[in-house]
Amino acid sequence: MSTAMIQGLLNTGTDPNSISVSDPSLDSLQKFTQLHHKFSSNNEAFLKPVPAQVLILCVKPQVMKQVLHGLSELILAHRPLIISIAAGITAQDISTWSISSNPSVGTLPEIVRVMPNTPALVNQGASGLYAMNCRDESKEVAFKLMQSISKVLHWVDKEELIDTVTAISGSGPAYFFLLVECLVDAGVKAGLDYQVAKELASQTCLGAGQMLMNTSDSPALLRKKVTSPQGTTEAGIKTMEANGLRQCVLMGAEAARKRSEELGCELGRL
Repeated sequence: MSTAMIQGLLNTGTDPNSISVSDPSLDSLQKFTQLHHKFSSNNEAFLKPVPAQVLILCVKPQVMKQVLHGLSELILAHRPLIISIAAGITAQDISTWSISSNPSVGTLPEIVRVMPNTPALVNQGASGLYAMNCRDESKEVAFKLMQSISKVLHWVDKEELIDTVTAISGSGPAYFFLLVECLVDAGVKAGLDYQVAKELASQTCLGAGQMLMNTSDSPALLRKKVTSPQGTTEAGIKTMEANGLRQCVLMGAEAARKRSEELGCELGRL
């Protein structure tokens, strides 16, 4: 995701020299050398001489506390806007860990939680955002940054809704990959070549998505328009519905939402 964000910023005219990247993995850093960024494997040593105006945390939820404890003194000294893409980790925990070197500090950091998704890699992302303790100018900075990789962006006014965004659009691409995987398997089972089945199913998924984005019709209405009475589509839809497809999707999305919520609770207590 960090690669997608960096590439998106470059595509929209951001000066490469204004982007710095830190990652403890030297192998991961190799991909950034071709994009002409400043990079390092040590967060603290790297950010100390060059204060960041925006600090984007593209780290796993499990290491967020450790990362922020290490950066706390620099965060308090330079007051960057903090943007986190970590699932589950609350803005309050990010704030607490960010000021851990001086918990009695008066002014809390500006924090934006963002949940992007992997289609950002092809500039087709969808993102939800939530702000805590942010000025309007800082929210605008975060919005414009995510706009470089997202076709759809929405602010939510309750932080718990970021868990819902995680379940719908953050995890959502995997649901569609699973559906296409199933369609490909069905095609191969019925005699199609694998590559033919994959291309047909993939383009169908892409085309259906574009139709949804380019019409005011609801998904339900579009489905009805393509479902002729007693036709092939109706036969397929009825069988899927009878076997619990709708309920499976609802339960799966709810499980993803709950897991995002649980991550925040589990890691926030550590």
